[in-house]
Amino acid sequence: MNNVSPTIISERIILRKPKESDVTDRYKCGRSKELVRMYGGDTRNITSLTMEEATQFIHRILDNKFEWCVEYNGRCIGAARLTVNKIDHRARYAVGIFDTSMLGKGVGTEITQLLLQYAFEELDLHRVDLRVLEYNKRAIKCYEKCGFIQEGVEREGALIEGKYETDIMMSILNREYKELKESFVKMELLH
Repeated sequence: MNNVSPTIISERIILRKPKESDVTDRYKCGRSKELVRMYGGDTRNITSLTMEEATQFIHRILDNKFEWCVEYNGRCIGAARLTVNKIDHRARYAVGIFDTSMLGKGVGTEITQLLLQYAFEELDLHRVDLRVLEYNKRAIKCYEKCGFIQEGVEREGALIEGKYETDIMMSILNREYKELKESFVKMELLH
């Protein structure tokens, strides 16, 4: 395993390290009240996204070996990350699409399938898991479609806007991935 995550390409999506134009793409998408809520943020006093915040967001992606910008039709629409634990052969998965015009188009499913393929076939992991807020039904549906199984609930563990919300823990194991593999999108790796 080399020190830089590869570029991962499918028919519609490119997962890659950031480039300069990504800051502008992130800035133009701004902050959506719906997305802030789905990611567990406080929507009561949303401020406009600044260019500095967009720059910091993209620079954080550079600092993580297994984090990618999501490119669709030549622009950055989100980010995805695997937080890998090499000792236990597992990773925590996170994805965020900040361009609301891309929601409901199967993009999240495609990104998730690409990173599961990378996690299990290239990194040879045993398990990939995630946490998602119980009210984020669209994300849960996506994860279930990709083979994640609900394995736990953290009841009222997140205080959001003065209300305790519940997190759902989900995971997929290597053997479960192999059973589903035929339905996944095909990727190409560029190192």
